Amino acid sequence: MFSSTFTSLPFPPTGVLIGIILLCRVVYTRWIRNKLSHRPPGPDPIPFFGNILQLPMEYQERAIWEMGKKYGNIIYARFFRRHTIMINSAEVAQDLLAKRSVNYSDRPPFILQCELMGWDSVAILMPYTARYRKHRKWIHDAFMNKNNLLTYRPMQKRETYTLLSGLMSTPEEFTSHFLRFTAGTIAEITFGHTVTGLNDIYIHLSDKAAGATVEAGSPGSMLVDFIPILKYWPTWLPGSSWKTNALSIRKLGKDMTDIPYDMVKQKMAAGTAKPSMVSSLIEEFTQKEGGLTAEDENDIKGAAAVLYGAGTETSANIFTEFILVMVKYPHIFKKAQEEIDRVIGFDRLPDFDDRESLPYLNCVIKELYRWHPPTPLGVPHYSMKDDEYLGYNIPAKSMMIANIWGMTRNADAYPNPEEFIPERFEDLEKSPSQVDLKDPYNLIFGFGRRQCPAQVFADLNIFLVVSNILATMDISRARDENGVEIDPPHAYKSGFVHHLLPFKCAIRPRSQKAVDMVTQFLASSI
Repeated sequence: MFSSTFTSLPFPPTGVLIGIILLCRVVYTRWIRNKLSHRPPGPDPIPFFGNILQLPMEYQERAIWEMGKKYGNIIYARFFRRHTIMINSAEVAQDLLAKRSVNYSDRPPFILQCELMGWDSVAILMPYTARYRKHRKWIHDAFMNKNNLLTYRPMQKRETYTLLSGLMSTPEEFTSHFLRFTAGTIAEITFGHTVTGLNDIYIHLSDKAAGATVEAGSPGSMLVDFIPILKYWPTWLPGSSWKTNALSIRKLGKDMTDIPYDMVKQKMAAGTAKPSMVSSLIEEFTQKEGGLTAEDENDIKGAAAVLYGAGTETSANIFTEFILVMVKYPHIFKKAQEEIDRVIGFDRLPDFDDRESLPYLNCVIKELYRWHPPTPLGVPHYSMKDDEYLGYNIPAKSMMIANIWGMTRNADAYPNPEEFIPERFEDLEKSPSQVDLKDPYNLIFGFGRRQCPAQVFADLNIFLVVSNILATMDISRARDENGVEIDPPHAYKSGFVHHLLPFKCAIRPRSQKAVDMVTQFLASSI
């Protein structure tokens, strides 16, 4: 009876059934799931893929910023099965990633960088565990301790004078000189190693490993990060070049961490090691019960490695950006140089204690941070438990992407954001409530418990270098074969770190007196 009755009922065609099912799916996705769960607004997902296909492989910060114009400053997306929250607002980032950092200090699983490339001992990629906090304390003690920062000043000045000497000798290699400076300061503190030139083994090892890692893709953005089973993909199958590349970077990374560390141990055994973060940690663990274990050594190597990867390329990019700005905006160069001349004079070079007397230069540095943030999306955070914000539910295990580049393009906070305008920060200190949201220093170094622990040291380096370049060098536009000035574009290569595209410029000493002064200061600092 039931069978005959059922089969006698009119039954819609298969195509109509599929349409009804898909319609129900859309209704579920757009209304039941998003409305009843109160997730932030965002683009409609595609079955299985979610929203991953709606985010381009390059210049993702721009795409996320454009999404924000439609959906707001906090956007929900799903990359395959992973919940993702994209943030375009400094206020939202501070509210969640800083003020609620107890919930948002974790990291998502980084399969490519940690499991395949072997960077699992690098603090910047670690989950928020006791091991991470141990690494962060080591780095904090080395780069944030006020007493230690004071002891680094002679070395920083020596490396600055070496940089100026290099710019005077081979100005066309300015990007290499900036890389040597940043690597030199970090190598001295971390390994007690004095970099002697651009061909130094430390620079060679670190630049190859860090450069290849950055070019391989942003952490948490690769397919294997969302489909972990792909890590078992055989390298002999077609389409395995990404894994072959990851394994080759693993070898580079091992050399980068092992060779400088072994150099320190050898010098310690010979009694010739200079004081450094690594030698201090080795000595500390050697004296403990049980001695220095393999696990201890792995941790020390990882803590040392992250300093180069996180600090060298980003700081070198800021210096290169400074040259670009001085070329593109000669009136800013002239104004900043006039301030240096008025405050410093012509008989000495700028020093750390001069900073408070150079307000316009400090505005230039803030605008450098804003105009070209070196890591546009930072490193993703990860929510540890469900949370509620502005009436929205943020699921546990959500990948939190802070669009730092987008925050610096907020026209309400920074009118005419594509232009370089240092004057926009002249009155910032008069509005203390706005400093956290508008000062780019509070954005580009990350948020909450994941802020860069070496940010004070990096900022001091940037001040010292740019002030000394202004005091000793003239920077202008290069000319083409017809004698016409070349106005270089503000163009950069997409990636985890924004690398400015090569550009031409003219850099020369201001005077013979400037050359003599740099030579004298360099000789007295060695």
